[in-house]
Amino acid sequence: MKKPSPRTWQIAVGVALALGATAGLVVARRRRGTVVRTEDVAPHALLAAPALEPRTVEVRTDDGARLNVLSYGDSQAQPLVFCHGWTCNAAYWTPQINAFAENYHVVVYDQRGHGNSESGSRPLGADVLADDLHAVLEATVSPGRKAILAGHSMGGMSIIAWAEKYPEQVTERVAGVLLASTGTDHLVADSAIVPLPARFPKVPVPVARRVMGATVPLVESSVTTRALRYIALSPNATGPEVAFCEKIVLGCPPRTRGGWGHALSALDIREGLHNLTVPTTVLVGTADRLTPPVHARRLAGELEEAGNLERLVVLDGVGHMSSVEAIDRVNDELLHLVEKADALVG
Repeated sequence: MKKPSPRTWQIAVGVALALGATAGLVVARRRRGTVVRTEDVAPHALLAAPALEPRTVEVRTDDGARLNVLSYGDSQAQPLVFCHGWTCNAAYWTPQINAFAENYHVVVYDQRGHGNSESGSRPLGADVLADDLHAVLEATVSPGRKAILAGHSMGGMSIIAWAEKYPEQVTERVAGVLLASTGTDHLVADSAIVPLPARFPKVPVPVARRVMGATVPLVESSVTTRALRYIALSPNATGPEVAFCEKIVLGCPPRTRGGWGHALSALDIREGLHNLTVPTTVLVGTADRLTPPVHARRLAGELEEAGNLERLVVLDGVGHMSSVEAIDRVNDELLHLVEKADALVG
């Protein structure tokens, strides 16, 4: 048998490398095809209103309040359920809707009293957050399917409160959780909005509750814009990112802002972390003043002790509105949880 010449070997290796590169490119494209990245579209295009029309899902709570629940994409695809934070609404998740709805079943909803959801008659608190999320999952996630849950700020607290109240539902309904820019307790004392001298380690809860429960109307102005950037975003946030968040926050009714602010100021749902018995990622920005990294580290420590921490992600220079300022990084973590769930099923 004739031995292959050096030239033949060179050609063969070249072909093999080319085929390998092509296969890698196909895999990369397939993975990229599951989510739209910021580099795939015009600057800030993911902040634009979704072109895809949502389906409205009828959800009534046990006290008769109507929750505004929107469903995007194929209802038979992998469900991703998003819970927004205090003073926001479902539109906060616009970047994620635009990125995922083509290939996933994306569900967003207005928290009680926010957006187009009714306030209802129940006293606001952790139980309400838990029960409302439970109602949304019952209405949108088909039996036998498991969702990836993502919660930002009060939305993360909704997920933890739900796990605390419905522990038996966690592994039945959910395959993974992303807790972004959130906490479970000491929300006032550990915030960095007002730096305090060392001799004042905590803001007295009664004082904080009065401040957070204030119902003073917010109006559009340069002062409001600067204040919002300082409190909720980072100095690195772009003008369109600030404007996007400002429009949402200014749309929150003062009574809702005050009512939920008062409720959150004394929240303590630490026990719920022990019930999050699915892979759970904690994410925070180093420039987050509302729920600084101390909260994320506390959450991560509790989850790691229970054996359920997937990973702790700290985003340098990112503020509280992490899923707006760092769209791709947040979406990458969601994709990681989806892939983790697929691997466990496989």
